[in-house]
Amino acid sequence: MDKITLDKDIIGLTSEEVKKRVASGKVNILPDAPSRTVWQIVRANLFTIFNALNIVLASIVFLAGSPKNALFSGVIITNTVVGIVQELRAKKKIESLSLLSSAKATVIRDGKETQVGIEEVVVDDIIVLSAGDQLIVDAVVLEDTQFEVDESLLTGESDSVNKKLGSKLLSGSFVTSGSGLAKVTHVGNDTYTAKLSQEAKKFKLINSELQQSINKIVKIIIWLIIPVGVLLMSTQILCSGKDWQEAALSAVAGIIGMVPEGLVLLTSVTFVVGIIRLSKWKTLVQELPATEVLARVDMLCLDKTGTITEGKLNVVDFIPLNSDGRDKIEEEISALTHAFQRGNPTQDALLEKYKENPNYEIIKKIPFSSARKWSAVSFKGKGSFIIGAPDMILNERYEEIKTEVEEEAKKGRRVILVAKSDEILEDKLPGNLKLVALILIEDVIRKEAPKTLKYFDEQGVNIKIISGDSPITVSAVAKRAGVKGAENYLDARELSSDEKDFSDMIEKNTVFGRVTPHQKRDIIKALQSKGHTVAMTGDGVNDVLALKEADCGIAMAAGSDAAKAVSQLVLLDSNFAALPEVVAEGRRMINNLERVAGLYLTKTIYSILLSFIFGIILLPYPFIPIQLTLISSIVIGIPSFFLALAPNKERVKKGFLYRVLSTTIPKGVVVTLFTLIIFLIAHSKQLPIRDIRTLTVIVAGGIGIMVLIKISKPLNFLRVLLIISMGITFALAFILPLGRSIFVFSKIGLAYLGIAILLVLISSPLINFLIRMFNSMFLGLKKHS
Repeated sequence: MDKITLDKDIIGLTSEEVKKRVASGKVNILPDAPSRTVWQIVRANLFTIFNALNIVLASIVFLAGSPKNALFSGVIITNTVVGIVQELRAKKKIESLSLLSSAKATVIRDGKETQVGIEEVVVDDIIVLSAGDQLIVDAVVLEDTQFEVDESLLTGESDSVNKKLGSKLLSGSFVTSGSGLAKVTHVGNDTYTAKLSQEAKKFKLINSELQQSINKIVKIIIWLIIPVGVLLMSTQILCSGKDWQEAALSAVAGIIGMVPEGLVLLTSVTFVVGIIRLSKWKTLVQELPATEVLARVDMLCLDKTGTITEGKLNVVDFIPLNSDGRDKIEEEISALTHAFQRGNPTQDALLEKYKENPNYEIIKKIPFSSARKWSAVSFKGKGSFIIGAPDMILNERYEEIKTEVEEEAKKGRRVILVAKSDEILEDKLPGNLKLVALILIEDVIRKEAPKTLKYFDEQGVNIKIISGDSPITVSAVAKRAGVKGAENYLDARELSSDEKDFSDMIEKNTVFGRVTPHQKRDIIKALQSKGHTVAMTGDGVNDVLALKEADCGIAMAAGSDAAKAVSQLVLLDSNFAALPEVVAEGRRMINNLERVAGLYLTKTIYSILLSFIFGIILLPYPFIPIQLTLISSIVIGIPSFFLALAPNKERVKKGFLYRVLSTTIPKGVVVTLFTLIIFLIAHSKQLPIRDIRTLTVIVAGGIGIMVLIKISKPLNFLRVLLIISMGITFALAFILPLGRSIFVFSKIGLAYLGIAILLVLISSPLINFLIRMFNSMFLGLKKHS
């Protein structure tokens, strides 16, 4: 690294000046981790409409003199505490993952170079920059030196930009060659990339089908609870002929059954547990539903650099272009390589390959410039050597090696020419150039990339490679990595301006080169127009538009702040191999949530129907709260906990709301019908209300276990064990005297018990019949519409 000689007039800020700027807020404070405060977490879990409703209902039960029937409120409190604890754990995990690595910046203070943390840099600091340094603030160049900056994360252009006295430097860019000093102009949220990030994030709203569906269901239920609850409460108290305490218990049981509070809580907790699980893969989830969306993805758009490649280059070999012999040519290349410092991927690759330095004496050297695309050095007694782009060095003589260069380009390799001259260097290319060698360089494919790409192919997820590089080169790299269809490539400059033709071209091809930032966004939109759910990976500000447009944006931690700000997932190790784990976790979460949602909503549906029916027929409600607590725990609560955490790798499909309702409505109707039948049979025989409610619980709970069996399919040993355990526990509540005392059950005669068991057994085929009818009706309506 070149050492900067400080001008004696440059002393930088004094310690006192730094303190003043810190006190006035002119310090590079980075945005906080994207998580809620402790109070926000407690408030969101505690102060909900369902909790408020449960408190009111529990108070009524206490006033009615039956505290044990308020047991449902204890379950709600437990669920709330679990929700708060889980989210606090996730908050801690998010904040620990969001901590930036202990990056340092070199500044001049009190006339000396000092290393400080990036959050300690203040406005007007003099910052020391060398090749490879990334800008973490906005600044302006102070010295006119050999100084080039890569702004590709901001502009998408890969060519370095020459900087001189007064030139602006923007955060997110980095120095590729040379070194110098710059004065800090903007820090923290005032930097160029921070403002872009805030503007981009402002309009990003993730599309979560699961949350939208559950919100719709909850809204409908809330609207139904009010009129149905009022009807049931008034009829049970005023018209049942019972004392108000018993009537109140009946009414509370009906309302409690309508509330699917466990489903809402389970959804939040499952997302939060997902965050904790993904943390071990160094994946930061910035929005809870992100894993759900990625689980639905069927199209994944990748950039070449940083995803399927490491962003590093590897020198494969060289092709001699004269008769000097390989040993001599290799020595000359090594001397030429060691004449320059590290600073860009090509130089790093050369230094990695040619480690031995022949220590030729340097007379003069010209550093690499993106404008001329070559560098050169004169050695004492050896002549001058030039290295760089073949066409820029040879000009009209390029035809001499054009065939070899193009053949290697088709293999995905970058070709660098080494030439020499007997003349000493001036500021331009020397004359009488003699060809020495063509150095062959290729991208280093990530070790895990082929396996990861194979995973997505097996899972039915299509891959599109989008890059600013040559489509021929990108195609060759994609082939090496194992991208299916990589031979179908297209230069983005050839894309049609017609919207339909554009979409068709995107659908047919796999690899796209020379793509601009706006074209990246247009490609995402075109894929979505074809019905695809699209995820996009990116690391630069030039990816922001596409990341915003994608259904799920995935940023690499090594990328720009703007890219991370608009993305839902950040891969903290910039490790592409983490994506299959994220997809698998998302599939487990969403498929299992859909599975257990059927348990909660079945209870809600039959509770609403029974409340309405018994509010009309003016008979006592068939359950009391403690009995519904038993059904909810055995048939729903405990099983849902195990089922929600079980492995599940099935692909997530659209249509969550329809699939759930198409199965839960028939189930809820059957429970309602058979509960009503057994109630009316027992009531007609003038059995005591305690006996009647014992029978209705047997029927409703028994059908609930049949529903649990259906939802648990495909069955395995653990699920069978779960079902048997729940069945035995449910039966013991009727058999044991203690169970009968707690849940207010009676001993039932064999005749009535036989009728109840028969209703439970025939419920399964009836449910299957109604589900088929429901689906046929829906398909018929869909065709006619």
